[in-house]
Amino acid sequence: MRKFLFGAIALTVAVLVWWGNHGPAVSAPSLYQLHQHDRPVATAIARIEPRQPVLAGTVTYGQTADNQPIQGYLARPAAQVHPAPAIIVIHEWWGLNDNIEMMTRRLAGEGYTALAVDLHLGEVAQTPEEARALIGKVQADLDGANANIRQAYDYLQTVQQAPKIASLGWCFGGTWSLNTALLFPEDLDAAVIYYGGGITTDRATLRTLQMPIIGFFGAEDTNPPPATVREFERVLKSLGKSVEIHLYEGAGHAFSNPSGMNYVETAAADAWEKAIAFLATHLNTTHIH
Repeated sequence: MRKFLFGAIALTVAVLVWWGNHGPAVSAPSLYQLHQHDRPVATAIARIEPRQPVLAGTVTYGQTADNQPIQGYLARPAAQVHPAPAIIVIHEWWGLNDNIEMMTRRLAGEGYTALAVDLHLGEVAQTPEEARALIGKVQADLDGANANIRQAYDYLQTVQQAPKIASLGWCFGGTWSLNTALLFPEDLDAAVIYYGGGITTDRATLRTLQMPIIGFFGAEDTNPPPATVREFERVLKSLGKSVEIHLYEGAGHAFSNPSGMNYVETAAADAWEKAIAFLATHLNTTHIH
């Protein structure tokens, strides 16, 4: 009960920071401003086949407060015999589209049970305006989004019997990867954060985290800007946390997104290899070459 209470308090603080970065009135560029000329086209990283055959499909992993099913996309190695370490995969602001499904299969190809959650509850955006509206729905029901993530964790732990669980997300999903860590500060085994303007630098909030964290950010990004990234890193290190931050020169916002037009191939490829090596280290799997 104490662990849950501390996690809930920390997440509440983080959500307030997230709201400040993504709400209607912000001083830094909003997600909409950064993506207003963007479209959810597949980037190069989302067009690479998994390293080994995988099985994948839609699963129901939870339900909403009004008892509607929450469906996600589950992928695992086809040759898997025993329960594998798992990853909660969290989509960009566009939603759980084909590109996120492909990245989920790629993660499964590295030896994991990967579950792409759906914080947009079946809706997928094709334009920045649609994506902004979907983000607004998440903001309006943060309790529902938190419950969504909790149910995903429980599904992987109980139904899939995953011995270890990590989180990984891009942009909007990067913020929610950190939020997942704050929901399970002592139980999540690793967190991978691809940018995410909602990262908090609050010392009391970050103090609760016990898992190793790796983060990938663009030096040309403004949400979050490099100064926030370095403060995030400094606070975590001052607290004795295991954190590895990579800030890529020449890369801006969403440089590694599976969907979008801001892709920077060299930075994205390097970040992917580092993320896979990090997961292999902390989830105790063999990196497939």
